[in-house]
Amino acid sequence: MIKMVATDIDGTILNWGDGFSPAVIECIHKLSQQDIKVVLVTGRMHSSAMHVANELGLKTPIISYQGGLIKDFEGNTLYQQNLNSNYAKKIIKWAGVNNIHINLYIDDKLYVQEDNDIIKYYVNGKHIDYTVCSFDELKVENVNKILAIDLSDAQKVTSWVEELQNRYPDLYIVKSTPYFCEIGSAEAKKSLGVEFLCKLWGLKKEEVLTIGDQNNDIDLIQAGGIGVAMGNGTPELKECADFITDTVQNDGFVKAIEKFVTIPQEL
Repeated sequence: MIKMVATDIDGTILNWGDGFSPAVIECIHKLSQQDIKVVLVTGRMHSSAMHVANELGLKTPIISYQGGLIKDFEGNTLYQQNLNSNYAKKIIKWAGVNNIHINLYIDDKLYVQEDNDIIKYYVNGKHIDYTVCSFDELKVENVNKILAIDLSDAQKVTSWVEELQNRYPDLYIVKSTPYFCEIGSAEAKKSLGVEFLCKLWGLKKEEVLTIGDQNNDIDLIQAGGIGVAMGNGTPELKECADFITDTVQNDGFVKAIEKFVTIPQEL
C-alpha cells in the first residue's frame, strides 16, 4: 500500500507556464485527505517551492535543491548538505573564464552577475527574487547549489555536465532540463531526501511512489518502490522506470496515481 508520493514539480505536476491543472490539484487533495503524504522533491529553491506547496495545500516537508535542503512547513531545517565553498569558488571561476551564466544560491537567496534574458526567463512565474551583484563581493559560504544555464544549446550543457563530472567526481552534477546544469554536494540528491523522510516516518521503500521527468529524477524514481517516469520524460529516465505514464500536458501524474494508489471513490 502506497503511503507516500514523492513528486518532482516542473514537467511532472506542473507544465511550465500553464499552472496546475484542476485534475492534479484534485488528485493531490484526495491523497492528502487519505493521509497519504505528498512530498515535493525539486531542484527549485525552498522559497519558490513553498509557493507551490501553499497553492496545493500541502503541509509536508519540502525537499529542495535536488535534495540538498529539507525544511518542514514551519521552516525548520531537517536536513542540509551545502556545496563545499572551495568547490563553489572553482565553479564560479570556471564559469567566468568560459562566459557561462550561473545562478548562485546562498542561504536560499539567488544571486546573478548580470540582469539578462536568462535570469528573467528562469524566474518567470516562479515567485523568485534575485540580486544582481559581482560574485567577488559575496562571501561564498552556505552555498545551496550552482546552476549553469544556456537556453539555446542543449548539447553545450551536456558537455558541461561531462566536463565537470570528470573534473569534480566528488560532486553531484546533472542536467535538470536540457538547458540546466545542476552542481551540488554529492549528498544533495533527491533519493537521499526521500530516504531521510522514510526513516523519519518509518516508511518502507515499497510504500513509496516516486515520479519525475528529467535525468535529475533518475535516482528519485529508483528510491521508490514504484518509480514512474512521465511520458514527456527523458529516454534515460524512462529506461530506469517501473512504469511510464502519460505526459504532463495529459495529467500523467494523475493517471499514475489512479493506477497505483487506492483512493475511495466517495472523496
